[in-house]
Amino acid sequence: MRIQNIAFIGLGVMGFPMAGHLQQKGFNTTVYNRTHSKAEAWQAKYHGHIAETPREAAETADIVFICIGNDNDVRSVCYGENGILAGLKPGAILIDHTTASAVLAHELENACHKQGVHFMDCPVSGGQSGAEKGCLTIMCGGDEQTFASVKPVMESYARQIQLVGRCGAGQRCKMVNQICIAGVLQGLSEGLLLAETVGLDIHQVVETLKFGAAGSWQMENRAETMAQNKFSFGFAIDWMRKDLGICLEEAARQHIELPLTKQVDERYAQLQEEGCGKLDTSALILSLKKEA
Repeated sequence: MRIQNIAFIGLGVMGFPMAGHLQQKGFNTTVYNRTHSKAEAWQAKYHGHIAETPREAAETADIVFICIGNDNDVRSVCYGENGILAGLKPGAILIDHTTASAVLAHELENACHKQGVHFMDCPVSGGQSGAEKGCLTIMCGGDEQTFASVKPVMESYARQIQLVGRCGAGQRCKMVNQICIAGVLQGLSEGLLLAETVGLDIHQVVETLKFGAAGSWQMENRAETMAQNKFSFGFAIDWMRKDLGICLEEAARQHIELPLTKQVDERYAQLQEEGCGKLDTSALILSLKKEA
């Protein structure tokens, strides 16, 4: 299958640059966004095309990408007379980059199969910066033949692309990603609290530890801003709570316990109640400082 025409649904902080990379790489890209002014801003910057509905965007597309908020947002652009599924041509491919549930992934796989089109769940990691720089990580669930078709296209905005299993595996891998981030932030917050309490220089601590076994992306990129109480950037608590909710729901379905994930989610819930939902997830340290 020769991939030429692309549709991209959702022009948030991630989707806007991702769709831009596709257009710049030579793919004929059509975008749709519920807030039309964002689509106009995208077109002004990248000179692609704008569709008035998801269906219109999908009608000529070889691949349709979705990158929006949550399960119900995805359903809202997929179903109905103006939805993506109403416009997809036979043999086309639907790729969901949204961090959503594995339940939704299986639902969309079944819906696409009935229509003679292909589906993959492909959530991304790397944040706004990774999307802008074209160096995202993508976790893919689906069949090998479809993956082989879409991987060269996704290389427009990703550095690491891995097929991790059948449909639903991509979303479950992203759950693992978010659980690990939550754990790292909890440990980093506790470590920084101790460092500050005993009077260590945070910059020296980070420079000493970041290349050792305790090193992490969070330590290298967030530790000093955490110590400075700077949180007005990055991945918001509101979105992390949505993701951790997906993780905890999946854990319940699998009859397993995730005690640390639950604890971190509860701390984020408290911060939300205090009006901190738009702050970066590294604001987790604020909940510890209030208890100290």
